[in-house]
Amino acid sequence: MNEAADILNNLSPRSLVLFDELGRGTSTYDGISIAWAIVEHIHEHPKARARTLFATHYHELNEMEKSFKRIRNYNVSVKEIDNRIIFLRKLERGGSEHSFGIHVAKMAGMPKSIVKRSGEILTQLESDNRKQGISGKPLTQVSEQREGFQLSFFQLDDPVLCQIRDEILNLDVNNLTPIEALNQLNEIKKIVRGK
Repeated sequence: MNEAADILNNLSPRSLVLFDELGRGTSTYDGISIAWAIVEHIHEHPKARARTLFATHYHELNEMEKSFKRIRNYNVSVKEIDNRIIFLRKLERGGSEHSFGIHVAKMAGMPKSIVKRSGEILTQLESDNRKQGISGKPLTQVSEQREGFQLSFFQLDDPVLCQIRDEILNLDVNNLTPIEALNQLNEIKKIVRGK
């Protein structure tokens, strides 16, 4: 944000502005709002008609092309073959309605169970909230419908795990010194070992 503020406070007719994923470190709607307002500001600036490249995953910004005469959308073209994505490294006119994060995660070697579960969550969120975005879907409901090998540590009925849970929940981590934290961890190890 400091860099973005510096850019916006120093716009000139000779400026070339490059933004990459501006607002990604905040909530979705904060990020979209900030990005939209910045694009408006640059577009409507009375003196500096700065050439600007703005890479973003906020598909909502595609709509700006309809209302602002100098805005043009482009996307990196992809080809889908057998449920696989190939990035063609070519810019095409028009905005993209798709994100390929799950495909990229798969290409990067993410465990298949995570890729599969990500696809399930994405399908559920998109079908339930196509117009509202993810905030319309209670995420607790999404997380409660998970399957697989990840069990909640705090929902098991094992008495030892219950004792460990109670030890952890009763810790005031904000007021522990490092040595007290190590001592507490040692006590928890004793519980696990049955000593």
